[in-house]
Amino acid sequence: MNILETILAAQNGGTVKQMGQQLGLGDDQASSVLSALVPALAAGLQRNMQSSGGLESLIGALAKGQHSRYLDNPAALGSAIDDGNGILGHILGSKDVSRQVAARAAGQTGIDAGILKKALPLVAALMMGAMARQGGGPSLGSSLGASLGGSPQGGGLMSMLTPLLDRDRDGSMIDDVLGMLGKMGR
Repeated sequence: MNILETILAAQNGGTVKQMGQQLGLGDDQASSVLSALVPALAAGLQRNMQSSGGLESLIGALAKGQHSRYLDNPAALGSAIDDGNGILGHILGSKDVSRQVAARAAGQTGIDAGILKKALPLVAALMMGAMARQGGGPSLGSSLGASLGGSPQGGGLMSMLTPLLDRDRDGSMIDDVLGMLGKMGR
C-alpha cells in the first residue's frame, strides 16, 4: 500500500473525515487535497533524502516521532500542526516553497490556496504517520536495514520508500541508495 492509500484507508476514512472537518471541507474535497499534496510532499521528501544525511534523518524521525498516532486516532490530528510544520521545514525547506505547493494544488483541486496552506502541515504529519506505521515504529532501523535487500512488493515501509528512492526507475532502489551513501561518504 502506498502512502496516499494508507492515509485514505486509516480508520476506515475517519482520518480523512477529521482532516476535512478541521479544514471545513467535505470528505471528497479532503481526499482531493490529499491526492494533490501527497505527491508534492513525496517529491520534497525524495529531494531531502538525497541530501547528505537526509535518509538517516528520515529514519531517525520515523523511529522517534510517534507519528502513527495521527492515523490511529483521528482526533490527534488536532495537535498535528506544530509537528507538521516541523516536518514541512525539513521536506520543503521554506515557506515560499510551501506557498508554491499550495498554489499548484489549488489549481488542481479548485480549493482555495489558503485552505491548502493550512492542510500542508496536516498532510505532512499524516505522511510521516503512514511511513511510521509501515516501518514498524521503534524497530524501524532494523526493519529498514533488513528490508534493503527485499522487494518493493513485499510491503511495509520499503514499498512506500522505493518509489522515492528509485531514482533511475529500474524497480530497484538498492543501486540508488548505494549511490546516495557513496556521495555522503565523500
